[in-house]
Amino acid sequence: MCSTKVCITSVFLSLFLLHGCAGRTAPAPVILLNSQVTDGSEEFTQDTYKVQKGDTLFAVAWYTGNDYRDLAKYNKLSEPYTIFPGQILSVTPPKNTATTHTIPKAKTKRSTDPTTLNKSKKIVDRKKTEAYVEDEKVVSPQKVTTVKNLSPSVKKTAPTSFPDKVKQWVWPANGKLVGTFSKAESGNKGIDIAGARGSNVVAAADGKVVYSGNALRGYGNLVIIKHTDTFLSAYAYNDTIVVKEREWVSAGQKIATMGNSGTDSVKLHFEVRYRGKSLNPMTYLPKIKQ
Repeated sequence: MCSTKVCITSVFLSLFLLHGCAGRTAPAPVILLNSQVTDGSEEFTQDTYKVQKGDTLFAVAWYTGNDYRDLAKYNKLSEPYTIFPGQILSVTPPKNTATTHTIPKAKTKRSTDPTTLNKSKKIVDRKKTEAYVEDEKVVSPQKVTTVKNLSPSVKKTAPTSFPDKVKQWVWPANGKLVGTFSKAESGNKGIDIAGARGSNVVAAADGKVVYSGNALRGYGNLVIIKHTDTFLSAYAYNDTIVVKEREWVSAGQKIATMGNSGTDSVKLHFEVRYRGKSLNPMTYLPKIKQ
């Protein structure tokens, strides 16, 4: 037997849980990192990452804003880059320490402490970033926005290092904007552009291809480009990929063709991330002319 108060509380709790399960109709997050999925409000700033069930090295690299080859190097991993739940991965370069050398019979005063080369931290100029902010276009079922990439492909001499900031962003494809960014946990972490199968997908900014393949579940044929030490962009659902990993590309340069790998309709899924934080691509892309 239970008291009337306890019984009523139990019944109310049961009804609440049933209602919550029945009412959940939102799609699952695109980036599948289990408990590490966030609403995009926090950037990843830790030096290590604890592997969750279902994680892959490629997914960890995308979430933490890294090149998966760098993570493999930091953690002495070799192909096929197998990782295990509970494993602690270093996601920042190891600190290099230059030790002092003893000079025999030297009478000159010297420090006995080793000299540590501290890792430099690059901070994105927030004020400069704000200059790119444009009014977001809310796409309703009744109205679909058409976007065009107005910047032609211009090949440049391959750089040897990443710039401090992105100089220019261009639209990654021509077509209809059919999905916009959402900060909700189960929301869209980027934007979706519907277009013709085989149409060009281009780099949204200068950078280096750090991933080209289909190892991230839910993304289909995927290209990830690193633009600065902290900025990455992703191009998912492609039909074919025409660039290779470690290849430097220019803004507007063709990197793939539009398809429906990993989804049920022909479109490009495009994401921008800063230190693993999902950003609204509309903040950086040129304003759409109506």
